[in-house]
Amino acid sequence: METRKLCYLDNNATTRVAPEVIAAMLPFFEQHWGNASSAYSFGNQVTQHIDHAREQLAAMINADPREIIFTSCGTESTNTAIHSALLANPRKRHVITTVVEHSATLNYARTLKGQGYDVTFLPVEPDGTLDLFLLEKSIRSDTAIVSVMWANNETGVLFPIDEIAAICRSHEVAFHTDAVQVPGKLPIDVRNIGADFLSLSAHKLHAPKGIGLLHIKKQVKFHPYIIGGQQERGRRGGTENVPYIIGFGRAAELAMATLDEENIRVRKLRDRLETTILATIPKTVRNGAREPRLPNTVNLSFIGVEAEAVLLMLDRVGICASSGSACTTGSLKPSHVLTAMGLKAKLAQGAVRFSLSIYNTEADIDHALEHLPGIIQKLRGLSPVSVGKPKSPAGKS
Repeated sequence: METRKLCYLDNNATTRVAPEVIAAMLPFFEQHWGNASSAYSFGNQVTQHIDHAREQLAAMINADPREIIFTSCGTESTNTAIHSALLANPRKRHVITTVVEHSATLNYARTLKGQGYDVTFLPVEPDGTLDLFLLEKSIRSDTAIVSVMWANNETGVLFPIDEIAAICRSHEVAFHTDAVQVPGKLPIDVRNIGADFLSLSAHKLHAPKGIGLLHIKKQVKFHPYIIGGQQERGRRGGTENVPYIIGFGRAAELAMATLDEENIRVRKLRDRLETTILATIPKTVRNGAREPRLPNTVNLSFIGVEAEAVLLMLDRVGICASSGSACTTGSLKPSHVLTAMGLKAKLAQGAVRFSLSIYNTEADIDHALEHLPGIIQKLRGLSPVSVGKPKSPAGKS
């Protein structure tokens, strides 16, 4: 039986672990498996390897290694940042975020609202961009923190993080950004950005799932989210996940080395995929601003079809894509990001996200373009839904 070709176009959900990352991790399963907090040298010597990984990650984001704490994932990092800002300013009980954030931010904000905090959920424009005047106007004397993602995981639309950080600084309000989708795709310089907190997750840049980091700017008051031992200089309890920390550090090195490739070769692959689909499959629209956008991401609505049906048929020919965030898969509701942008439910339900990585090739794009038009045509032939052109498709330009 012939093995089905895997054409993986869902890299915003997770990425393949790089062979170099696996090689860096293996010795910490097989040889250096001691507890870094141990008093004896067999365990304690692991600490120097953790420190090296911290330095690798600090170099990727231009930070002081002492500003980085390791967490279990981007969700923990984001929750930690918001939690810390609220504890640091107990009299300030107002939080600002946007309606298009990842569930790590949105659901935590909703939980806080249920606990009596006041939360402002900022709307977005039809192309997914943010009105900075409205953001600044929403800041109050009791605002503890503003949390805005750098890059949207569904559309790839970028928010002007440096400008948002400057607004927050001028009002003496803490600022956190979920930058999980950014490393390896765009340069990160925390000193230029000026955010108080920045969240990252390893599995978005070809490292394993289950490890993340939180960057905390110097002089920012910090309160731990997970209380336990004195790991991470008392800022995050729990035995260090040494192999994964090592892998995260190696992935950071690789990400810096491939930034140009991501922004030139991968961007060209994405543009070819998007342009060809829009030119060859009628009644298809792009969701979100064309620029500024991540170089690897395209979100398209196929009018008159359900995304889940498209994904099922793509899967049959070995193509992996998604209808939105992996953290909301299984929900019967259309994407909260696309509905927030003003897309009607039927249009949002026909949205498919393709997200590429450095491991994608021209052959992958060929494979997708070979099968997708026929799939859409077949599904439209089966669908009772009208495929008339929408009055004002969001993001069309």
